[in-house]
Amino acid sequence: MPHYYEDFRPGQVFLSQARTITETDVVTFAGWSWDTNPVHTDAEAARHGRFGERIAHGLLGLSVALGLASRLGVFESCSIALLGIDGWRFQRPLMLGDTVRCRVEILATRLTSKGDAGILRRRFTLLNQRDEDVQEGELPLLVTLRPGG
Repeated sequence: MPHYYEDFRPGQVFLSQARTITETDVVTFAGWSWDTNPVHTDAEAARHGRFGERIAHGLLGLSVALGLASRLGVFESCSIALLGIDGWRFQRPLMLGDTVRCRVEILATRLTSKGDAGILRRRFTLLNQRDEDVQEGELPLLVTLRPGG
């Protein structure tokens, strides 16, 4: 069922399905991003580092959060444009083997100054299998109004 600006209200919360961060995810992300920092790619070096093992890239976590949110099916039909990434914080490391979900809360809604579209202020929280916040921040979205509304 398509969603439009009028279907959202502050306080709504959507929780995605879960997804496990795999070795393949990290290796693939390192390859296409060119971020081959040893904390992500060198098991022996990482074993002696701060976390005692390799961790996934922070931006891999952000990408997974966006992907999980898209699978909710509530933003895809009305999305016009992502307006930014505000105050994104890395609360704890994202570990290989973590199973994560994305919680999306609608913080506020408003019409654009032209009144021809809406803006959703959304807080994304990437949660691990222990329901700990791994990453979080705001991702405002420009959305369509209901046709003929």
